[in-house]
Order: sequence, then C-alpha cells, then structure tokens
Amino acid sequence: MPERLTEMLMDTWTPLIILWITVLPSICMAPMNQSQVLPSGSSTGLKRLTEEQRVLNRSKRGWVWNQMFVLEEFSGPEPILVGRLHTDLDPGSSKIKYILSGDGAGTIFVINDKTGDIHAMKRLDREEKAEYTLTAQAVDRDTNKPLEPPSEFIIKVQDINDNAPEFVDGPYHATVPEMSIVGTFVTKVTATDADDPVYGNSAKLVYSILEGQPYFSIEPHTAIIKTALPNMDREAKEEYFVVIQAKDMGGHMGGLSGTTTVTITLTDVNDNPPKFAQSLYHFSVMEDVALGEPIGRVKANDLDIGENAKSSYDIIEGDGMDIFEITTDAQTQDGIIRVRKPLDFETKKSYTLKVEAANIHIDPRFISGGPFKDTATVKIVVEDADEPPVFSSPTYLLEVHENAAINSVIGQVAAHDPDVSSSPIRFSIDRHTDLERQFNINAEDGKITLATPLDRETNMWHNITIVATETRNHSQVSRVPVAIKVLDVNDNAPEFASEHEAFLCENGKPGQVIQIVSAIDKDDPKNGHYFLYSLLPEMVNNPNFTIKKNEDNTLSILAKHSGFSRQKQEVYLLPIVISDSGNPPMSSTSTLTIRVCGCSSDGIVQSCNVEAYVLPIGLSMGALIAILACIILLLVIVVLFVTLRRHKNEPLIIKDDEDVRENIIRYDDEGGGEEDTEAFDIATLQNPDGINGFLPRKDIKPDLQFMPRQGLAPVPNGVDVDEFINVRLHEADNDPTAPPYDSIQIYGYEGRGSAAGSLSSLESSTSDSDQNFDYLSEWGPRFKRLGELYSVGESDKET
Repeated sequence: MPERLTEMLMDTWTPLIILWITVLPSICMAPMNQSQVLPSGSSTGLKRLTEEQRVLNRSKRGWVWNQMFVLEEFSGPEPILVGRLHTDLDPGSSKIKYILSGDGAGTIFVINDKTGDIHAMKRLDREEKAEYTLTAQAVDRDTNKPLEPPSEFIIKVQDINDNAPEFVDGPYHATVPEMSIVGTFVTKVTATDADDPVYGNSAKLVYSILEGQPYFSIEPHTAIIKTALPNMDREAKEEYFVVIQAKDMGGHMGGLSGTTTVTITLTDVNDNPPKFAQSLYHFSVMEDVALGEPIGRVKANDLDIGENAKSSYDIIEGDGMDIFEITTDAQTQDGIIRVRKPLDFETKKSYTLKVEAANIHIDPRFISGGPFKDTATVKIVVEDADEPPVFSSPTYLLEVHENAAINSVIGQVAAHDPDVSSSPIRFSIDRHTDLERQFNINAEDGKITLATPLDRETNMWHNITIVATETRNHSQVSRVPVAIKVLDVNDNAPEFASEHEAFLCENGKPGQVIQIVSAIDKDDPKNGHYFLYSLLPEMVNNPNFTIKKNEDNTLSILAKHSGFSRQKQEVYLLPIVISDSGNPPMSSTSTLTIRVCGCSSDGIVQSCNVEAYVLPIGLSMGALIAILACIILLLVIVVLFVTLRRHKNEPLIIKDDEDVRENIIRYDDEGGGEEDTEAFDIATLQNPDGINGFLPRKDIKPDLQFMPRQGLAPVPNGVDVDEFINVRLHEADNDPTAPPYDSIQIYGYEGRGSAAGSLSSLESSTSDSDQNFDYLSEWGPRFKRLGELYSVGESDKET
C-alpha cells in the first residue's frame, strides 16, 4: 500500500515539476533578454554603436514579457508568481507605476506597481475558465500620465488531471439475438472527460470490461461492445450485467477512471422445436355431441417465446381424419379437437388419430438443427347415448289424385331406433301443419291415409310434418317433412275466360269477324288444353252467325249476312258449347251477347241504343248530356230560391207549440200584462211544484213530445233552491234529445216558504186543478178587494 501511494504521488507531481523547470527559466531570463534602454540625450551611447550594430538591431516594443502560464488547482502558503511586466522606459527608478486591468484584475491577479510582478491570489480551475485576458499600462507615478499605450496579454491556465471520466448516458440497456456469432455488435458507450484534450493525456480515455467476461468484449478506444462467446442461449440465461470502465491518461498508472453498467438482454430466435407434453392422449365423447363441439385439447410446448413459439396443429394420420378436426387456440397455443361429422356408437366405437404440431415461423439459420415439429397419438372413444328415431329419408314426397277415395293409402314413412335396445316407434301427424285434418297416419306402420276429399284446383300442395316417438322414452322425438302433391283429374268443364259482349255494326259485311273469344279450364292436363267449340244442335243452322276455330285455341264469331238493324232486333244471344280433350271429356255451354250498334264509316261504334233514332238529326250524346245538366242546374236554383223565401217570411213570434225555454227572444212591444200569453210560453215560468216532469229543450227539435205531468200539491217543507237546481241539472244530463254543448235554461221560480203561498197567477194557465181563493178573505181588510176579484173570476168561469 505505501508503494502504491508513492507511485500515485510521483505520477501526480512529475508533470508539475517538469512544467515548473520549463517555465521558470523563461520567466527569470526575460529581463536579461531585453535590449538596453538608454536615457534620452546620451550621445556617448549612440557613438558606440557601429554600423553592423545598426544593421543587426530590430525594432522593439516598449513592453517586454513572455507568454504567461499558471497551473490550475495550485495552492501554497504564498501567492504564486505568474510573471513580471517590464518596459524599456523603466531605468530602474521608482517613477514608473504599473497598472493591471481586465479579467480577474485585483481579485484573482495582483500586480506589484513598482516591480511589475503578477501573482495569482486564488486557486484556478481550467474547467471553469481556461484563460484570462488582461491589460497592462505604465504611467508616471507622480502625474499618472501614460508613458506608453496600454497593451493586452493573456494568462493561460495550464491543465492538470483533476477530472475523472463520466458516462453521461449510463446506465445502458442493450439487446442482442441469442445464438449470435463472436464479434456481433451489441452497443456503444461513451464517456466524457472535462480535462483539456489538447494538453497532455488528461482526457485520453481507454475502455475496459470489469465484469461480463468472457461473454462480451469492448474495443479500448471506440467503446464498442461485442459478443465474445458463441451460441449464447436465451433459454439458459436471458440477461447479463456488464461493468465498463473508462480511464484517462491513456490508461496508464495514475489516471482517473469512471464506470457504468450495461444490461444486455438476449432476444429470442426460433431455435427450439415444439414438443408434446405426452406422446399419447385419451379422450371420450358421447355419440350425440353437437357438431363443432370441442372434445379435448393437446399441448405442444415450445421454449421459445412470442412469434417463435406459435405452432399450428394438423391431423396427419388416422381413421377419423374426416370425422374430427383440430384448430389452434390463439391465446393458449393449445390444439382443440372438435367433431366435424356426426358420431354413431353403433357404427364405430373408437378412433385413433396422429396429431402434428409445427412452428409457423422458422428461422433458416437453424433448419439444420432438425425439424421444428412434433407428433402425438390421440385415441377417442365414442360412448353410447339414447338417440331419437331416425327416418329412412330426410324428406318424403307423396302423390295422390284429387279424386282419391277417403281412407285410401297415400304413402308410408319409416323410422327406427338406432340404439342397441331398439325401442318401438309410434307415428303421428303434427296437427299444426294439418289444421283441416285432411290426412291420418297409422301409429304403428306409418301409413298415411286420406281423411277428407282433395281438390287440386283449391290447393295443389300439402306440407305436413310426421312425428316419430320412442315408446320407451317419449322425450326422444324426431320429425320429418312430408310434401303431398295432388294430381289432376278432368273434373272441371271449360268456360269463357271472361264475360264477352260482342258489338255488330249495322253496316257490317258478311263474313266479318264480330268477336274472338277464348276459354279456360281449371284442370291441368299433361299435354295442355285443347278445346272444341260448337253451336247447340238447334242453332247449327243459325241464319245470322257462324263460328270458326282458330289455331291458337280461340274461337271467332262471324256474321253470315249484312243489313242488321237495331229497330228490327237490338240484341242477339248465341249459345256456344265448349268441350275439352280430357278423359272423359267435360263440356259447358256459354252464351255470347251480340248487340247491334250504329257505327261510323270506319267501323267505330257510336251508339247501341234504339232511342238514338228518335233524337233530332245532328244531336249527339254529348249535346244531350249538356242539356240535361242545364235542366238540373235550373231546378236546383229554383229550389234554393223557394227555400230562402220561406225562411224570410217566417214570423219572429214563436208558435205556442214550440219550446222556447232555451231561446232568447227580443220584443219591441209593451205587452198586454198577465192576460197577454201570445208572445211567449208561460210554461217557462212554472213553479217547481207545478210541472215536475221532463221538459223538452229547444236546442234541437225532439222526435217525441213529452206531455207535462200533473202538478203535485205543495208540500209544507219543500226542497230548497239548490236541490231544485240539482234535480233540473240531472234531468238535463239524462235528456236523450239534449245536444252535447252547454245551454241556458231559464226558470221562473219565485221562491217558497211564505205561509200565503204563491201570489202569481201564471200557474193557473198550466194547472188543471181548481184553486180556492176563500182564504184571501181571512187575511184581513187589505186583501178583501183581492178576494172579491178572484171570487168574481171564479163565478165568471162557472158561467
């Protein structure tokens, strides 16, 4: 340890001593190299100069010094002497004063104003500031006047090795593929040194590996890291931790160093084949499993990762290659075995498959290492399940003639139980497909019979579903569609395709085609329709018309002569017999109506009515319609005029038989008092004890007139006004002749509660009961006259 310390001190101080020996003589001999400065007026000195001396002397500046240097980080008990300033104007007296200004003057650098010696007062750091620019000036000490112009000079800070290398970007992370060859580039690191790269070897770096050998190496000067060991396997070790050192001074003893770490990860390559975990797999499956259902999984492991570990599975051999299939699970990389076709325990009870797993992405560099695939054997056992019945055919097509007899057998279906136990089967018809119950089936043998007559022209096809059920297990059910086609028989007679009406022109010619008719037949013979047309036997020698069969299975009606007249006969009826070619043939008779019409010279029908002859010459049908329209319009105007006249002449006074309880009538006359009952209906002012029946309203005139009821005798404790109004409101709401809108009802009600009763005489006009006014004489002298008046009235009434 002491020897190591001694070597380090020697490495540190040796450059400093060499630098000091080199710089110090230059500084000490600087005044000696100066030319002698002679005082002004010294002629003796001038005469001593020879001619050769004039030739050899060179022009000199007033300032004389060498370039100054100072070591960084130098420290001692006293300030370090950097250099000395001197001018040739200085005779050695004390009249000259030296002044220093510029970077660090007075703080870092101090000058002796008499001698010109410059001292560094502080430790300097070259990495902080490498040089200082100063200005020197010589002035007269007494007058402070410049003796010479100022001059700049530079003090350079000389570097020492005081900074260790640093890895600014560390720590580092790098990757390299596994199984790489020696010398494969991994990454590059970089260290920096703050020392002067120009002066000495303080910033000259050399790189080396402290940890990570023998797997990796580094170039000493470029810092490039490479693989040093071949065939490094990621599956054995994936990550490596490498320590890199950078040392200055060219790597020599005494240099400073710095370190960093590099984490190197081996990336995967496909250098491993897939491998099944076991060579034989066993699976069992029920025979009624659904198609596409998974029955098992196999797994081929691959030491690689990512894309290099992906494998595809395939069935390469076996007796169930068309029964099963295998797919790859993208998440787990498992091989999923699924059922591709239906299984049948009774047919085959087991299968043996050979499954292969192969890498999808293969690296050509490692093909020589062997095939990147593996195989395994899979044995699948089929287990028995209770299966539903199986029909002999997936669909059935039956045919039956439409004239087939009831209970005749149309066809038969067959089904069996595929299980070993073989349960008996019962057949039935799904009545949702045979709502009209036109067919039956024998539950034992599956024979389908006819239950109702069929008509091909109504429904040509019948689609029913037959159900087969196991008798031992009713949950095992199968269904099969049965299509029944109804075959045609000749059971429909032909007839005209439409109701024909022919028009014959009066100016027609003999042999002219009056009409072409066609026939239809609801039957559907195999060879198509062929119709025969004829006239009735009694019409064979028809003097007016004849018929002609056309090639397109139609019939032409021809006129035998000309000169037809509407006045003589307007309409002719021609019966025609139509027969088909069926077996047996069917026929029908249709009557053709032939109407005689007036036509233009071009044969265009204009009128077919006999009344056209009685119209004035030149009056067309359009003119006749216009005349009729004018007459109707005149009649409408006359009716409207008469109606308006009647409404205008109606009196304002309402007749007695009208109900005006809900009308407002304005009168301009004074009226005649109580005896005037012509202007209004006194019934509107009835007392509630008078007419207690239903009162019709004026909003609409009711169909039925209700007669007022007999008035009831006054009750001492009668209803109050609220109850009376509620009763009338109830009657109005239940009135069948009342409109749905609100209306005004007027009640001439005086009130009640007086012991004398009502004083109004209005009630007398609507009451059929005789009133006794004898009680008026008992009210006192004030009512005596009133009693006499009513007594006279009663006597007059009797008279």
